[in-house]
Amino acid sequence: MGTVFPGRPSPPVSPSDDIQTNADNKYPESLRLILLDDSEDNEGHRNTEEELRSIINHLEKFQDINKCQQYIENESQKYRFVLIVSGRLGKEIVPSIDKIRQVRSIYVFCMNQAYHKEWTWRFKKVKAVVVELDELVSRIKSDHKIQIKVKDPLSINIWTASAGKSTTGVNGKFIFSQVLIDCLLQLKSTGTDKNELIDCCKSQYKNDDFELKNLHEFEQDYSPNEVLWWYTKESFFYKTLNEALRTEDIHMIFLFRAFISDIRDQLKEYQVKNSLKVYRSQKMSSDELTILQQSIDQFISVNSFFSTSTDYQKAVSFLDDADKSSNLERVLFEIDADPAVVTAKPFADVSPFSDYPDESEVLFMLGSIFRLESINRNNDQIWIIRMTLCRDDEHHLKHFFDSKKQEIGSGETNLQTLGKLLWKMGKNDLAKKYFCRLLEELPPNDPSLRSLYDNLADLASQAGNFEESLVWHSKSLAFYRDNPIGKFIESQFTIFELIFNMNMNILLLHKKTCFKNSK
Repeated sequence: MGTVFPGRPSPPVSPSDDIQTNADNKYPESLRLILLDDSEDNEGHRNTEEELRSIINHLEKFQDINKCQQYIENESQKYRFVLIVSGRLGKEIVPSIDKIRQVRSIYVFCMNQAYHKEWTWRFKKVKAVVVELDELVSRIKSDHKIQIKVKDPLSINIWTASAGKSTTGVNGKFIFSQVLIDCLLQLKSTGTDKNELIDCCKSQYKNDDFELKNLHEFEQDYSPNEVLWWYTKESFFYKTLNEALRTEDIHMIFLFRAFISDIRDQLKEYQVKNSLKVYRSQKMSSDELTILQQSIDQFISVNSFFSTSTDYQKAVSFLDDADKSSNLERVLFEIDADPAVVTAKPFADVSPFSDYPDESEVLFMLGSIFRLESINRNNDQIWIIRMTLCRDDEHHLKHFFDSKKQEIGSGETNLQTLGKLLWKMGKNDLAKKYFCRLLEELPPNDPSLRSLYDNLADLASQAGNFEESLVWHSKSLAFYRDNPIGKFIESQFTIFELIFNMNMNILLLHKKTCFKNSK
């Protein structure tokens, strides 16, 4: 879909990614909890570990400082870390890892609080020095909720006027992300999709009794009018969906599409009635901030659900609790939103449905578009980024969206529509997999089979796989032969074109073979 700001470590979505998500190897969450302690394990510690897993699912345990630090350094390109460390070992490792950006926060668990506070105050990422396990769990849970909102990279696209009308570069990403969202929301969901999503999550959280209980409840009792409660609840649903959107995991978003549609419907039903001003706190690198400063009066699309608050003081307090490392800037988005100007991308006050009603949360629909008005620094050294929610039809981008939709075909949106869009986005392997997924679903005499065979033949030919292309062309020709032409109102030209394409592939395959033999 879109792009995370440059400088943020984020697993890319490759066109060759297998859309059958392997949940044992592909984690929806990129946060890792690390426990460094060389003391003997006991029942109290094991119970605490279960509670901690309910907050951050993936826990790694170490007793050796060097192995722990090596793990952090080796995995820092993929993950972010929360470290719990004993007082003695913490005194050794904290000075070495405090400056690593991917280390989000550190908690020191000890028996002598006063002694360890004497050295920890120098390190910004040490959030607490505690002696009670209950206090440790409570503090991590509270901080984690804040850090998710403030420090997760903000995945956006920027429409840059200087880039012109091209849809192949920066502006192309902006347009394609919008069209992809629209395509997925129009695509009918099936029971198979939901079962696959549930299976992925069960595999991912197989060692987490807390989340498995949530999954069972979701599988048995979910209803569309409860989707906002599920989204605001601290559970697999929120974590997995947000991570899929942030990392642009198209197949996971595909599996979630019915629930994304439910969120949209609920936001529309509970859309606020009057204009309001909302706030969103964020931590950004200087490079990220510079990109935005160079984009004044441009359009910004947010490639996730955009959580904001009507409470200015609450939003600023998140920044106060955030990491004040010198390489990150404190940013506060200030947004003016008028419900009268939008219908396609609604927004609503979700506090009545939330586990955290005091946050006065207003949630904007995935893909909402804003105009960037200004960026200034206030007296508290917080960067204030002012934006205005755009009208559905006010921006000159609408005809680009409409044009791109026409290119991928009219009529009912199906997996072939999605495949064509991904093909245009350059994600050819994903396109092929969705074409093949549709082939498995269609009856043997469905009229769509002919064009699917042609699409697969063209994809293979583009990749230089001429033998495979010939196979698909042959299937297309056989489909014409075995089905009365009158059924499909096809011209003779289409037959001639098909035979021509087959002959061209034979010629290209012959040239390829001759070239290999000449070496």
